[in-house]
Amino acid sequence: MTHDNKSIVQRALTALVATGDVDALAPLLSDDFRHHRPDASSKTKSEWLAAVGAALVPLAGMQVEIQHVLADGDRVVMHSRRRLPGAGPEIVVVDIWRLDDGLIAEAWEIIEPVSQAAANLTWWETR
Repeated sequence: MTHDNKSIVQRALTALVATGDVDALAPLLSDDFRHHRPDASSKTKSEWLAAVGAALVPLAGMQVEIQHVLADGDRVVMHSRRRLPGAGPEIVVVDIWRLDDGLIAEAWEIIEPVSQAAANLTWWETR
């Protein structure tokens, strides 16, 4: 089961990054899919697919370097580094995916710009 969940997530993201085809991603998401962000906002399946589709044009040519993919039961975690072409900014992303019955049911996303990493190591200090 864990290996299958990991394969589903890898297949979904590889297809999206390689082809930019949001429609190919849709069948891998459950109808009640929710995407959660650190600001406590969330999007439904259709809202998230629309947002991903809208971001594909400005992010065209983005390089995605997957560092780790870990799976445990119904959860898959992916750590990646992403950068825009040329001298574009670099970010580190941690995605957490929950699968249910072979479909991606929930996703959480944490994004940190590499240029801000040092400041984020001391976030608790008053400035």
